[in-house]
Order: sequence, then structure tokens, then C-alpha cells
Amino acid sequence: MTNSSLWRTNEELSQIYNRHVQTIYKISIIYMKNQYDTEDMVQKTFIMLMKDKTQFQSEEHEKAWLIKTASNLCKDYFRSWWSKTVGIDEVTEVADNKFLLKDDILEKVLGLPSKYKSSVYMYYYEGYSTVEIAKILSKPESTIRGYLHIGRKLLRIEMEGDFK
Repeated sequence: MTNSSLWRTNEELSQIYNRHVQTIYKISIIYMKNQYDTEDMVQKTFIMLMKDKTQFQSEEHEKAWLIKTASNLCKDYFRSWWSKTVGIDEVTEVADNKFLLKDDILEKVLGLPSKYKSSVYMYYYEGYSTVEIAKILSKPESTIRGYLHIGRKLLRIEMEGDFK
């Protein structure tokens, strides 16, 4: 048996990748807003998996670990000194990718401020509970519920604006 990393075989890594790459891409695009940086973050997430010793209890644990890692990598990217040369709001190219559905509501969710869109996306599109989102994002449950409440309110305002 050939190991591709110290902790997981090529087959295990391939299975994990195939199970979760679309989710990790979706989470990363929420932060990065362009295809190239998103692909970099997805790649870095799976490289971290190759180096990590964590033994997952279930596929849900595996998925939560990958989402948390991808979210942290994306946040760290914008904290680094060289990424500050071009702000995220100045990026004109928005990813046109095969993993996100062309959906008016999803576009509005992706237009929310970062702290709201992550919670709203994970709750409605990935099916996580507020307790699970709180664990993944290392935030109190009440904060996540607050983000969801404000995110819904912002989406409602946006939707009402479309009908006027």
C-alpha cells in the first residue's frame, strides 16, 4: 500500500476529496470571490488534510474539519500583508464556476457581508444546524443565530427591493 501522506493512503485522500471538494469550493468562493484564489484555497485545504493527523469519527466530522480549515485559510489570506494591496471589494472578476447553481437567491446570499453569508450559506445550502455552525466557526451559538436573523432580514430587504 502506497501512502501519499504520513497519515492517509492515496485511496482515502481520493475518497475524502471526491466527497467534499464541491462543498469546500462553495465555502471558499464565498470568501475569495474569484475562481483562481478559490482554487488555491481548495488546494491548500486538502494539502492541510494530507499533513493532519486527525482521525475522523464520521463523514460529518471530516466535512466539518474541512469547512473549518477552508474558512480559516480564506480568512488568513485576507489578513496577510500582501493581500492588502488589492481589497476584496476591488476584485472585479467574480467566479463563474461549475459548482454553484445559477440561482438569484444564492447570488443575494453571496452578496451579504462575510459574517452573515457564511452562516446563512451553511444553514440553508449545506444543512448545518446553528449548533454545528457555531462549532465549525468557533463562535457562540447565540452569535450564529444573530447572524442568521440579520442575514435573513438583509435578504428580505433585498428581495422586497426587487419587487418594487
